[in-house]
Amino acid sequence: MILNEIFTSLRTGNHGTTQSARTDFQRDFDRIVFSSAFRRLQNKTQVFPLPGSVFVHNRLTHSLEVSSVGRSLGSMAGRYIAEKYCSDLNEVAVDFYRHQLGNVVAAACLCHDVGNPAFGHSGEDAIASYFERNESGLKSKFNDKEWSDLVNFEGNANAIRVLTHQQTGKDTGGTQLTHTTLASIAKYPCEAIGKKKGIIHRKKFGFFQTEKDTFRSIAESVGMKTEQEDPLIYKRHPFVWLVEAADDICYNIIDMEDAHRLGIVSTGDIENLFIELIKSENADVSRVNEKLEAIGNANERISYLRAKVINALINKAYHNYIKHFESILEGSLETGLLDFYRKENKALQEIERFSIDHIYGHRSVVEIENAGYNVMYELIDHFVVPVCKESHALKSYDKKALQLMPSQFHYKDGTTYEKVLGVLDFISGMTDNFATDLYRKIKGIDIGMTV
Repeated sequence: MILNEIFTSLRTGNHGTTQSARTDFQRDFDRIVFSSAFRRLQNKTQVFPLPGSVFVHNRLTHSLEVSSVGRSLGSMAGRYIAEKYCSDLNEVAVDFYRHQLGNVVAAACLCHDVGNPAFGHSGEDAIASYFERNESGLKSKFNDKEWSDLVNFEGNANAIRVLTHQQTGKDTGGTQLTHTTLASIAKYPCEAIGKKKGIIHRKKFGFFQTEKDTFRSIAESVGMKTEQEDPLIYKRHPFVWLVEAADDICYNIIDMEDAHRLGIVSTGDIENLFIELIKSENADVSRVNEKLEAIGNANERISYLRAKVINALINKAYHNYIKHFESILEGSLETGLLDFYRKENKALQEIERFSIDHIYGHRSVVEIENAGYNVMYELIDHFVVPVCKESHALKSYDKKALQLMPSQFHYKDGTTYEKVLGVLDFISGMTDNFATDLYRKIKGIDIGMTV
């Protein structure tokens, strides 16, 4: 890939650049902050149930923290590229890498989860499994590629749709972000039928059939390498690795801090795990221990150590990025930046093992996953069944169900596939509370008028 050609100010919806005090990439960040899809993340589960008496992270606070880490990684990488490849860069590119790459990565990190449904990964599982479990009655209504989208429903692909799709009655281009920012969130730049386990950029998929042409335009405008035309598969964009690393750093560490605040894990366990990782990067931890001795509050002690650990992981991710940068440009790298470090660092391996054993398997987490799965599954069934019927076959109860969907999610002149995606737009955009409330109402658990 050519460094002068892997970024652009071109936006979705054919909206060109405008004169502004902000750069195009700063405007991306601001547009995401003011978007309804981003605001709804404040009431979507990250790991632990919401709300509670103790504040824990939701998808919005997680995204803000990932964005902060991403800005640091992008700025560091941008300075490196500007200096290392200065003889290959034109004036515009030098300015971009020195001053704007941090903004691009921060914006991409900010919106990397906007396609995730309520209730975390169990929401994704509910959508995908609904179609798997109803294959006999539904599959014939779709072609193979459309069906593959539905049975493999994925938050990453849904993010591209949320950010670029024109809903009924709304402006073209969705949120109208630059192609650079959109390419930076595409961890799996292939269509669903091209996904393949064991290949990092094909482990999942990155766009639905409805957004295939849009994604092709994005990929071509930022010089992404085509691996295959049918099914359509691209190599990752170089900035994706930084966004992925920022996300990996945060969810590996922040979930432990939340678990500590909830009393699920002890202060001693977390301190020992974090100190071991810090020690693995800096043999002299005397200053860290001196600082800890001055902090009496347990939560503050963990917050301090969390900050030190995140800083260490940022430095390791950056080191691996520049070490493997040529492979990243070639599209040949097959290991995530934090995965390199995880393989060689026993302290990080132990943090991951501890999280699986004591946090992700905790009863409260499993309960919300089960409840969320059932809520989402029932909501999908309530709306997908009538939307798949021909208009002349709709019964009164089918029509009543569809009246609950806002007008922007109705694609009356579309194919069955497009109509079903409208339902998934509606349901995947719901917050945990909204989905639960609607479920209770349509099931007759709560009956009464609400405004």
